[in-house]
Amino acid sequence: MSKILVTGGAGYIGSMLVPELLRRGHIVTVIDNFMYGQTSLADCAYDEKLTVVRGDARSEDLVAKYIADKDYIIPLACIVGMPACNRDPVAATTTNLDAIRMILEFRKPEQRIIFPNTNSGYGVGSKAVFCDENSFLNPISLYGRLKVEAEKAILESGNAITLRLATVFGMSHRMRLDLLVNDFVHRAMKDGSIVLFESHFKRNFIHIRDVVRGFIHCMENFDRMKNQAYNLGLSDANLSKVELCEEIKKFVPNFVYLEAEIGEDPDKRNYIVSNAKIEATGFKPAHSLQSGIKELVKGYQIIRHTEHTNFA
Repeated sequence: MSKILVTGGAGYIGSMLVPELLRRGHIVTVIDNFMYGQTSLADCAYDEKLTVVRGDARSEDLVAKYIADKDYIIPLACIVGMPACNRDPVAATTTNLDAIRMILEFRKPEQRIIFPNTNSGYGVGSKAVFCDENSFLNPISLYGRLKVEAEKAILESGNAITLRLATVFGMSHRMRLDLLVNDFVHRAMKDGSIVLFESHFKRNFIHIRDVVRGFIHCMENFDRMKNQAYNLGLSDANLSKVELCEEIKKFVPNFVYLEAEIGEDPDKRNYIVSNAKIEATGFKPAHSLQSGIKELVKGYQIIRHTEHTNFA
């Protein structure tokens, strides 16, 4: 049993991770400002092992108070994605980087940190060459640069693990429809069609439940994995947008997708990713892209509202 501080614990990943940590007997404190009006941890309120602090993860007083006796710190609080960061770069910088530096100032050397980075830091990658943890990081957007700087600071501080997450998909208690797989499946069901730009750009994907399993794996193997970065994705899901649409069409037969030169990804995300390093530690994803698409098709019979995004 460990004492764990999770900032941003009511978000897309946190609202799936926190219940699992509680189920495993850990004592969890969540700091979250609930900026999207979510009620994602409501079904955990009965659990006496959970403490919920409604507040700003950038607050020195709050962090200093609640970090003190924790065994693990999992900083999930983040302004996620290029559009949200560009809309409010001050909030992005103070949340995604300054708050991380503050945690590093307050934490004791023996306190362990597990931090989610994004593998969009690889930028355009290299054609037909897998990006691994030694590949050059070339983040283009403010979001990517802040996450890469935060990862660097965390690893230099020691006693930490960082996970470079592939694009996450799947249902969550705090759903996001603006992630690529989630978005495309939603469009397939709601609109029946989509027009693709940069349709052959490749990206890697990972189910949200495997992200949760990745955090647990890091906790269970911390000493042999610490002070390193690990890509976390599905090795058989380095797919282009067209290939992703082909998979979705298998489950939504009437889905129509067209290609056109109508847009551009400001992050220039076009890379294939090796997940061999974390797999060598014994981690294997349990959820395929196909099972996730089936899950989303079912989930969108329940969720039909577009407020489930990272746009407050």
